[in-house]
Amino acid sequence: MADEPVLYARRFWPRTAVGEIRAQYGDLEAGENAEGSECRVAGRVMSRREHGKATFITLRDGWDDIQLFANVNALGDEVYREFTRLDIGDIVGVDGYVFKTRRGELSVFVEKWVLLSKSVRPLPEKWHGLQDRETRYRQRYADLIANPEVAAQLKTRCAFVSAMRRYLEGQGFIEVETPILQPLHGGAIAKPFVTHHKALDTDLYLRIAPELYLKRLLVGGFDRVFEIGKNFRNEGISLVHNPEFTMMELYWAYVDYNEIMELVEQMIPALAQEVLGTTVITVDENEIELAAPWPRVTIDELLRENLDLSLAEMRANNGAGRRALEERRVQTEPEDDFAALVDRALKHLAWPTLVSPTFAIDYPLELSPLAKRHPDDPQLVERFQPIIAGREIGNAFSELNDPADQRGRFEEQAEKKAQGDEEAHVVDEDYLRALEYGMPPAGGLGIGIDRLVMLFLGVDSIRDVILFPQLRPEEFFR
Repeated sequence: MADEPVLYARRFWPRTAVGEIRAQYGDLEAGENAEGSECRVAGRVMSRREHGKATFITLRDGWDDIQLFANVNALGDEVYREFTRLDIGDIVGVDGYVFKTRRGELSVFVEKWVLLSKSVRPLPEKWHGLQDRETRYRQRYADLIANPEVAAQLKTRCAFVSAMRRYLEGQGFIEVETPILQPLHGGAIAKPFVTHHKALDTDLYLRIAPELYLKRLLVGGFDRVFEIGKNFRNEGISLVHNPEFTMMELYWAYVDYNEIMELVEQMIPALAQEVLGTTVITVDENEIELAAPWPRVTIDELLRENLDLSLAEMRANNGAGRRALEERRVQTEPEDDFAALVDRALKHLAWPTLVSPTFAIDYPLELSPLAKRHPDDPQLVERFQPIIAGREIGNAFSELNDPADQRGRFEEQAEKKAQGDEEAHVVDEDYLRALEYGMPPAGGLGIGIDRLVMLFLGVDSIRDVILFPQLRPEEFFR
């Protein structure tokens, strides 16, 4: 009995990347063979055409394509016949040499070949590409094959993360890792995911932010720390929200929010220049220059401009704020307090007016339970958000390091939680104990990586910049 064909090989090594071949031999003249260019290439069959006793295949290695040329004279009748039976999607390995066809196409002349993995499901190209967005997100593996521009986009995201890490390390920051499973959730106002640890017989929470652990490190003596990692919030899914998302958070001892603003307005254009080659991005047909300096505008000024009310007027009269919002067709909820009304005014009215990079500064105390009070007004805090093209890309403030003040704010949050606010903070006694040892004055910053990449790439959905976004469970029928 003849041996069964091997459909799924064990290895193909060593091999030469197609990108390396293109870099080394791209300048060959048409019709020229490259001397000493013997190579081993491997990749996916993306197209095939036959011309007489010759076959031309487009081979994709990762995201680089090269043409394979095979003929019956070099391979022999039987081996060549098997080569012509390859399906689109099959993964093959080839030994050969590099040349350019008379039409100028860089190619590999096939001297030997082997099937490495059989594709038993037709590729999306057979239906003119993968177009449905949900199917693309759900089957990202097929999306990457069918739409090379998606692969390029997601590679750009990786480049941004690497560039940010290098930039911060160049500024003296140390990258650390803090717990993702936490006994208490804190560091942001959000609803957590909860699980149960059997061995400890205790509930644990997927972190909503690494903030309180990073600030514990400031207490311990670290003076510049950052973390790039996953946060989890049990909230809705939208164009700008995914329950699992990536954040960069940093904390810098002995500075306040002014130095953090300077860091942001220097770092963001530097990242754009390194990865995109320019500090000008295009969002919603607007060309936006990212270079510093970025203007500062207070929350009070934004409310006066967009709601005809000051912060003091809104704090004194919730009804006036609610009416002003509804007159401008911003929906409110009966339970909205002062903080919620201000938040709605900013997101729906103020942010859309801020196209060029702008720092919105000096927030009301009620919106910022972890920020230091403003020295000129105890009802404000030293907090800012960088806004670009109407989008929040981060959050930052001078860090509250007074344990008595922090306890009072935690207790106010705990009272809200007791009244049914699932997003409110709890009283974190261990964090308060850390503050009692003394935390240096500091500035902190969080930047949403997903939203920043959306901005730089000019896409409108967070799912376009996440490899595997969260979707409704898929039902399989067999």
